[in-house]
Amino acid sequence: MILHVVRRSARAAAALVGVVAVVFVLLHLSGDPTYILLPLEASEEQRATFRQQYGLDRPLIVQFGDYIWQVFAHQDFGRSYVSNVDVLEQIRQNLPATISLTIGGVVVWLFFGLSAGILSAVRHRSLFDRLAIGLSLIAISAPVYWLGLVALYLFAPDFGVFDGLGFLEGQGAYVPFSNDPVKWFQALVLPWFVLATAFAAVYARLLRGSLLDVLGEDYIRTARAKGLAERSVILKHGVRSAITPVVTVLGLDIGILLGGAILTESVFNIPGVGRLAYDAITRGDLPIVQGTVLFGAFFIIIMNLIVDVLYAFLDPRVRY
Repeated sequence: MILHVVRRSARAAAALVGVVAVVFVLLHLSGDPTYILLPLEASEEQRATFRQQYGLDRPLIVQFGDYIWQVFAHQDFGRSYVSNVDVLEQIRQNLPATISLTIGGVVVWLFFGLSAGILSAVRHRSLFDRLAIGLSLIAISAPVYWLGLVALYLFAPDFGVFDGLGFLEGQGAYVPFSNDPVKWFQALVLPWFVLATAFAAVYARLLRGSLLDVLGEDYIRTARAKGLAERSVILKHGVRSAITPVVTVLGLDIGILLGGAILTESVFNIPGVGRLAYDAITRGDLPIVQGTVLFGAFFIIIMNLIVDVLYAFLDPRVRY
């Protein structure tokens, strides 16, 4: 197991360097940032000064080597072209909001998605099963930004149809947990459910299909023949084996969301990493775009590594 983790960590580091290389080249070949950030009437001397200030006048390979060294040796992601703030510090300030959104969304979609998937598999071809599959298809098809706007129209305070139900908050209401835990919770309830809707539907369908296959295995029939309670057969023997593909997708989804849930954060005006990346893209702020992409890749790679290790504990058939 230790040797496997070491090998996977080495591959992860190489993949991270590859992501940095691809993003760096694509962004720097997309055009001269001085024509995005400086006024059109700016003189060539002003543009040359800007390039020199941020090292853009050097050869591309030199810029890339310097960026790789600064990132991995000194954890220096550079400074924003627009606000001249440290990129890593800006990401750290926005990361708690993204973590709050991700954790709450994961809890909601796992609870509803796994519950619906298990019940659908156990009650295969029943009315509940058909209804759950139909609703999950609708949930998967609905765009996140549309769901967010509908949720605000229905439940936002002051102008929503249901006026926030007396406790929900709307757009731009996020505050850090340390400032006001109650308002933090109220501001994130709607984003959590909007973010979780499509994920819960996907997980329900995924677990249902996997569990239906597992329940037909010989060892499930053997467990039932031994007189084990049906609840124990389903949860202890069936779900434990069927949940492996769910864990794979979960690791990837958490990594992606920690890198920034751009649509949800934008609709609800949550100051997370996704909103930071969106604002940086619209302004042409390349250092922040690079930093947020690198953070997203880091979380995805780390979560995949964790999933690999969890396989051996979830499924006894997996060996490294």
